[in-house]
Amino acid sequence: MAVSSSSCELPLVAVCQVTSTPDKQQNFKTCAELVREAARLGACLAFLPEAFDFIARDPAETLRLSEPLGGRLLEEYTRLARECGLWLSLGGFHERGQDWEQTQKIYNCHVLLNSKGAVVATYRKTHLCDVEIPGQGPMCESNSTMPGPSLESPVSTPAGKVGLAVCYDMRFPELSLALAQAGAEILTYPSAFGSVTGPAHWEVLLRARAIETQCYVVAAAQCGRHHEKRASYGHSMVVDPWGTVVARCSEGPGLCLARIDLSYLRQLRQHLPVFQHRRPDLYGNLGHPLS
Repeated sequence: MAVSSSSCELPLVAVCQVTSTPDKQQNFKTCAELVREAARLGACLAFLPEAFDFIARDPAETLRLSEPLGGRLLEEYTRLARECGLWLSLGGFHERGQDWEQTQKIYNCHVLLNSKGAVVATYRKTHLCDVEIPGQGPMCESNSTMPGPSLESPVSTPAGKVGLAVCYDMRFPELSLALAQAGAEILTYPSAFGSVTGPAHWEVLLRARAIETQCYVVAAAQCGRHHEKRASYGHSMVVDPWGTVVARCSEGPGLCLARIDLSYLRQLRQHLPVFQHRRPDLYGNLGHPLS
């Protein structure tokens, strides 16, 4: 466990790193242990990675294991948030949406729960990861998943205003700029990065998103081997608005902690007022705020 150094009066967030498998109950047990540890250490908000609920072996198993937001698994997390008295960022839930019967596809849904266990925001991943990376194996998320229709406005939490995204979204700066201009102070990218793209792109993309938006970036990640067909890079971290990595998980499941200093964020934005210098008249829609 790593802890960034800062004033104890600042809000503390916990970033959880796990190795999900197709065993949903074991995954919940692992996540619940980390959330309870985060609460014991004084965190006000705990972040779980994409696919915290499970990582299946194939699209058919993904669809079979998926649930609606009102299903049993989210009820367990609702009780957990209430029991621990902290907010939960559930970074990528395999959601059977209202159109499940028609589409037979799911959404990759980032769910935010408050400390009373209420769902305060949902964001359905808008950029699906359909890629073929040599050495990493093909991924076609759209085989089982529908893209979300919209962005979610940043949500006020005890740590600051949180903008919701998921994994592959980090490759699209338009999304992070829109969230920042809508008031986000913390961007969160729960992820399951691969073993080839991870070492090459993971940290540099997260730091770039932090620098260009002048936001904290929180990235909870899957790690290790999930089953015979898939493994993830790990390296969960928190980046401050200057682009400095202020907390980082070690190898394997666990958590790291960081303080969120919004006065530092505001001071940085005052000293380096890039959003006042933007030229949307030249960029088209790039960087326009959410409506």
